[in-house]
Amino acid sequence: MLFNPLTLTQDLIRCPSVTPVDAGALDIVEQSLEQLGFTCHRLKFEDVDNLYARFGTAQPNFCFAGHTDVVPVGDATAWQSNPFAAEIHGNVLYGRGAADMKAAIAAFISATANFLESKKTFNGSISFLITGDEEGIAINGTKKVLEWLAEKGEKLDFCLVGEPTNPSFLGEMIKNGRRGSLNGYLTIHGKQGHAAYPERAKNPIPLLLQALQNFLAQPLDSGNEFFQPSNLEITSVDVGNKVTNIIPATAKAQFNIRFNTEHTSESLMAWLHEQVQKVTTEYTLEIQVSGDAFLTPPCPEIALIQDATEKVTGKRPALSTTGGTSDARFIKNYCPVVEFGIVGATMHQVNEAVYVEDIYYLTDIYKEILEQYFK
Repeated sequence: MLFNPLTLTQDLIRCPSVTPVDAGALDIVEQSLEQLGFTCHRLKFEDVDNLYARFGTAQPNFCFAGHTDVVPVGDATAWQSNPFAAEIHGNVLYGRGAADMKAAIAAFISATANFLESKKTFNGSISFLITGDEEGIAINGTKKVLEWLAEKGEKLDFCLVGEPTNPSFLGEMIKNGRRGSLNGYLTIHGKQGHAAYPERAKNPIPLLLQALQNFLAQPLDSGNEFFQPSNLEITSVDVGNKVTNIIPATAKAQFNIRFNTEHTSESLMAWLHEQVQKVTTEYTLEIQVSGDAFLTPPCPEIALIQDATEKVTGKRPALSTTGGTSDARFIKNYCPVVEFGIVGATMHQVNEAVYVEDIYYLTDIYKEILEQYFK
């Protein structure tokens, strides 16, 4: 075994790569891939470092994608050991990024090394798209690397993202789609005045409450074959009024919609404006869209990943579109994409951890995927 995936995971964890700081993590990935004969490109956009590497020039191009950046550790004193020490206790490896998603990147590399060792020639290419911006605002990472690839005429044929998709055990779940996410910031404009003389003012608060009630009056949808029902959650209502005898000039609310393929961000924006305009025309509605919903329908490549996982673990993963967003939302515009990685039960938590044996099993799964894909 040219690269031990456990040792490589520990090396990556020991790089405190909290977004957008790289701290040497991409150096480890690049140096490892260069040893395997990959052509590597370091792509820095603003303050974010990224890597695209490719072995071979022929099609099809199978791409492993992921990120080396991690979320902050939170209260470091609450960890049982230094979150960047990558210590093993019993059969568990602890560290920030262990689950999300440095173990998967180590497994990518080790699996590829094992595959190339056994397959001196194969028809196609293997590539890596690794970013340092997934846990941040995701502007200068995968999205810009994909634009760079398009400018260079570089084509991806299929992409496997190593996000920690398994809730409880390895082999449980593949993500073949994701819900879209829309954040809304609604301000209702009224007229400030004395609470004793409401006829001289215009209170925006009842209007805001009615608009929000319109949002919640009916379910957005009932879901479909691949997606759970969409949901709108009000996350803040605020007036900022410190006194009791003033009617405020404005009232504000913010909300999030997680939506399925029954909607697009454009159709939801039109619907939101319609609901507010039933109440008032004096409002401001700002919308931020993290990504639209997408689905990679069942296909031979997905079946191949299920077969490989079942061969290694004895478990056949189900297809799911649950959870939040990932960089797959950008990749889906360029090629079919699915996500499969380690168990994510502790991701972003204090004492983030993975089972040591799962790192080796995941490596075997990825190697089997490559074997079958290029068969």
